[in-house]
Amino acid sequence: MTNNDHDSTAMDIILSGVDLLREGSLWPSDEYDNQITQLRRNIGKPIYIVEIKITDINLAVVMQGRAVILLDVIAFPASDPERRLYPHMLLLNDGRGLNLGRVARITMGRAFDPDPEDIVYQEHQLLKRLLFNERRLSDETVSRVSKLQLARVLGSQVKQISEE
Repeated sequence: MTNNDHDSTAMDIILSGVDLLREGSLWPSDEYDNQITQLRRNIGKPIYIVEIKITDINLAVVMQGRAVILLDVIAFPASDPERRLYPHMLLLNDGRGLNLGRVARITMGRAFDPDPEDIVYQEHQLLKRLLFNERRLSDETVSRVSKLQLARVLGSQVKQISEE
C-alpha cells in the first residue's frame, strides 16, 4: 500500500458523506442565489462564520466565536463540486478569501444559537448529512482511521503499521 493509497482511503472514509450530499440534491442548493443576495446586502457588516475544514484525516467544524467584517462577495472562477468549491467566495477583513463551499453557516448579530432571521447563509444539506446524521462507526472503520493517523505520525513505518 503506497502513501497515496493511505490518502485516498482516509478521504474515502471521511468524505463518504459528500457523496451522499450530491445524491438527489442540487449543487449549489436551490436557495443559493437568494442567500448570495442576502450576503451582498450585508457587505460592510460583522458576520459570524461556521467553517468546514476537510483534511486528509478528519472533518472539522470551526467556529471562531468572533465576528469578521464581510468586505465583498465575489465570483469564484474555478467552481468544482468534487472539491466543494462553490461559484462565490467571501472577502473578509482578516485578510482571508473563503469559498462558500467551505462554509456551513453565516449569521448576523451573534455566533451561537442565532435566531432564524439572523442566518444569512446556511448549507442545509451539508449540515443535515455530515454534521447531524447518525454515525455508523464500526471496529474496522475506527481501526483503519487510527492506523492511518498513526502511520502519518511515524512516517517511514507507514507500510508496517497499515498492514497489521
